[in-house]
Amino acid sequence: MQNPAAREDKPMLGLGLMCVALAMFTSIDTSAKWLILSGLPVIQVVFVRYAGHFIASALAFIPREGLGAFQSNAPKLQLLRAVFLLTSTIFNFAALKYLPITITTAIYFSSPIIITILSVLFLGERIGVRRVAAILVGFAGVMVVVQPWGAAFHPAMFLSLGGLLCASSYFVLTRRLAGVDSNSTSQLWAAGLATLTLAPFGLAAWVWPTTSVDWVVMCLIGVFGAAGHGIAVAAHRFADASSLAPMTYIQVIYATASGYFIFGNLPTWATALGTAIIIASGVYIWRRERDLMLLRRRVETAALT
Repeated sequence: MQNPAAREDKPMLGLGLMCVALAMFTSIDTSAKWLILSGLPVIQVVFVRYAGHFIASALAFIPREGLGAFQSNAPKLQLLRAVFLLTSTIFNFAALKYLPITITTAIYFSSPIIITILSVLFLGERIGVRRVAAILVGFAGVMVVVQPWGAAFHPAMFLSLGGLLCASSYFVLTRRLAGVDSNSTSQLWAAGLATLTLAPFGLAAWVWPTTSVDWVVMCLIGVFGAAGHGIAVAAHRFADASSLAPMTYIQVIYATASGYFIFGNLPTWATALGTAIIIASGVYIWRRERDLMLLRRRVETAALT
């Protein structure tokens, strides 16, 4: 088993990596929508996403580390983290059967608030008033984009809330396991459990792609999953979960670009306004973390002289 890399206090690097990870996550959603619109069953697409993730991770890590890559220093936490990731996907897809995507998106983007609260309660992280304010401003921008107001209540909203709590818990545990287990172990556990669980259902509903583009997208969705979660794990090694949480809002920008360039959906004025608010929130968090990092370095330098 490879020794896990220790946590480091490099918040700027962590924020940058998280932005890349979120681009990968958007690529997963874009690929999934493409495949579903092409006629593939939803459960098959979910299975392929995790199976591809597992295969890509296995090919990347096992030749270098052997089967020891599966050995965890905290197997119970790894199992719990993998369960949270899988159940968040299941809850989200179940909710989408009954709710508009604007509602599920609005609920999901509450995750920075939940992650921040969970990070304080279970990871002992500290947050200031300014970071809380930036989170709330970013969330307001998301609300402008998705415009969920006026929708009638539906019991399926509880499914979406369940997905929100599971996804938030997944990212908090990712931070908890940073420096405890290696990236390879975290990747193999998360993707492996989901693949084994979904295999009977995905294979039973299997439909073969009909075009070469569909084949390419089906192969890439797992690669996007492996890359995205691998980079997210690395990001949590360099920055607090509560610091990374507001970066989630950037995914709205990626999703808007994907909708326009891939599916031909023109952004509305609300999308433009909400995106501007989200960018402002993200830039503030970035500058705040940079200033704090520079201040810490000055204090450390002064202490050594």
